[in-house]
Amino acid sequence: MAQILVVDDSSTVRAEVGDFLKKNGLDVALAVDGRDGLAKLKGDPAIKLVVSDVNMPNMDGLTMAEKIRSELGNASVNIIMLTTENSPIMKERGKAAGIKGWIVKPFKGEAVLPTFKKLVGV
Repeated sequence: MAQILVVDDSSTVRAEVGDFLKKNGLDVALAVDGRDGLAKLKGDPAIKLVVSDVNMPNMDGLTMAEKIRSELGNASVNIIMLTTENSPIMKERGKAAGIKGWIVKPFKGEAVLPTFKKLVGV
């Protein structure tokens, strides 16, 4: 049972973020794209936070966030985007999907760790 789901098509980013969170005492699951992320979230009710890239094959992060809210009916999971995208239009779409935060890469773990822990209730 994971507390945090990291969704990114880059194996390097998945490993970097996942390893950092694990080293800091959090349980982490990994997904390779939005479709995989949606499936992992469906299968693990313990996930409290989704950290996702925006641009991915098969299903992008914003579409995944919208489907988490609509198809899964999950309004409680916290969603944070970790991306190179900084477009105001994309941020507005994210806000409409209930995204809690938007972090522009590179990942700075120490800076976000307290917030991530708060969002998962640790």
